[in-house]
Amino acid sequence: MHAMKSALLALALLLGASAPAWADRVKDLASAAAVRPNQLIGYGLVVGLQGTGDGTDVSFTVQSLRAMLGRMGLSIDGPLSDFETGTATQRMDVKNVAAVMVTAELPGFAKPGQRIDVNVAAIGKASNLRGGNLLLASLRGVDGEIYALAQGALTATGVDESAAGSKVTIGVPTSARIPGGAIVERSVNTPFDKSDHIVMNVRQQDFTTTTAIVNAINQRFGEGIARAIDGMSLAIRAPENLSQRVAFMSMVENLEVTPGEPAARVVVNARTGTVVISRNVRVSAAAVSHGTISVAITATNEVSQPNALAQGQTTPVQNAAIAVEEQRRPMFLFQPGVDLRQIVDAVNQVGATPSALIAILEALKSSGSLRAELVII
Repeated sequence: MHAMKSALLALALLLGASAPAWADRVKDLASAAAVRPNQLIGYGLVVGLQGTGDGTDVSFTVQSLRAMLGRMGLSIDGPLSDFETGTATQRMDVKNVAAVMVTAELPGFAKPGQRIDVNVAAIGKASNLRGGNLLLASLRGVDGEIYALAQGALTATGVDESAAGSKVTIGVPTSARIPGGAIVERSVNTPFDKSDHIVMNVRQQDFTTTTAIVNAINQRFGEGIARAIDGMSLAIRAPENLSQRVAFMSMVENLEVTPGEPAARVVVNARTGTVVISRNVRVSAAAVSHGTISVAITATNEVSQPNALAQGQTTPVQNAAIAVEEQRRPMFLFQPGVDLRQIVDAVNQVGATPSALIAILEALKSSGSLRAELVII
């Protein structure tokens, strides 16, 4: 029975070792250069706020509101908070208005009439955009042309409440979003329907992945259909007929390719203490010992009271006690070529905290023992 279990275990290990690597679709690894998005930006006014807007202190908000009302045929000569038209006195609360920047991303092949999402962020003294409405704002590209028009009710998830001197803020109430809040007015010209070749860019520069995609395309459609330009791009000879070209790219995107292994990398977020280690990380022979020194200072406030017949004065006295403690941590040894699992096990054995792990990785990198790129974010 023991021999049978050993044979089954050996067979399972053999099958696991000989199993092919996972393959990904080309559309998950690369994208056509002609399908690139474009950034749009604009300026607008948000109205309908509950007194959380800019107020009259922000001059450009007042100027923008005055100019907008002027285009609608309403002449305003005096202050916005108190101006007269004929015999009636009108008042406008500019605290309900906020100046904002509007940004959006125009997808590739976007056509006039389609809707895109927009982001809105306050640029003045507004403290909360919840419940506001964005007035018609034009979104321009880097060339200065208008590509979309945005307007609609804001969706703000942040909360900012205050009462009796206390204030609670959750999220970012000065930023909001309008799903489908902009309508595309102009399309961007692309070389997709004009060029002889379609260029595709891999999302992560890798010569192995680019070569694998080229080989998969040539194996499926014939030698010479695809050629590599560099480690990032490849050119594909596509049919001239536009309908056939779209169908051809659909077949290319769904080809399965085994991508290259990413470079060994250790990513450290020093603010949150998060450490991510890729499976290709290796460590050469090294001995590591990590310990922390803690210093505790306690102060005791006392009063020195003179005797009843003495002519002294009562004096406050502060006594301080300092204690230094160094924890004893065992040293662990890395053998040459140690892998990710052994690194994690060794660190867990000494009970290293995330901050201690970051310090250990930085020291290993400085000593030349860490065979990986150390990225600090």
